[in-house]
Amino acid sequence: MSDFEDRLQAFRPRLHRYCARMTGSSIDGEDVVQDALVKALQARAEGVVVDEPEAWLLRIAHNASLDFLRRRARAVVVPLTEDIEEEAAAPEADALAVGFQTFLRLPELQRCAVILKDVLGHSVEEIAATADCSPVAAKSALQRGRAALRALARQPDMRLPLLGQAERRRMEDYVRLFQAGDFDAIRALLAEDVRLELVNRLRLDGSAATSRYFTRYAETAWHVAFGAVEGRPAMLVYDNPARAGRPAHFVLLDWRDGRIAGIRDFLFAPYVMEGVDWARL
Repeated sequence: MSDFEDRLQAFRPRLHRYCARMTGSSIDGEDVVQDALVKALQARAEGVVVDEPEAWLLRIAHNASLDFLRRRARAVVVPLTEDIEEEAAAPEADALAVGFQTFLRLPELQRCAVILKDVLGHSVEEIAATADCSPVAAKSALQRGRAALRALARQPDMRLPLLGQAERRRMEDYVRLFQAGDFDAIRALLAEDVRLELVNRLRLDGSAATSRYFTRYAETAWHVAFGAVEGRPAMLVYDNPARAGRPAHFVLLDWRDGRIAGIRDFLFAPYVMEGVDWARL
């Protein structure tokens, strides 16, 4: 791995802190981070010279977040160059304690400003550079965003999945097999073209390659439970036998015709757990 790639990896958790709040989802935020890093590597391969890698990466991540939101039509996008009047300073919101979905309810520029200043510690001038707006607009957006976030933070942000009986039983059965260590039975559920992603580490295609993935779990003392992450059914993974406290990480599954078509394991991306909403079911 090159020095440049090493720097990208080192900066990945900070990029995720930004993208998760911009998209309103820790999981979607990781997708955007991956997209941003691919774009950065492509630009580097094309000979782009970067004097300030962190600022450059944040601009790429910012634009990738907006592209994601526009594709998914998850939020009304407020133009970044909108003329905003200056107003009195508002109390600072506890941005690190606010759920990701709450950020999505802020207008785009306010969201960008609050995340960059109160989560990542950037200056108003750096906010303006990332968002391509004036420092006056950035400062006003920061003040308004802090006030709005403070009000929104009083409202609950938990999302639980709406599961049919068959879907719930399928996930519960998978977790029970994991708890029993019956990995042969789990392997029998894999679709031939199953895709495995160990986020931030590797990807495997096909049941033969994916079968080896379960060996790690068979050899370690992880403890699992059925739950939800951001409204999606998930297997919660704990590093203590009581399955108490916050999960260490989680695993998402995609199913097709009763078979496991996709596995997304966040074992190697612990930063995704920061601020994510989850629940035991």
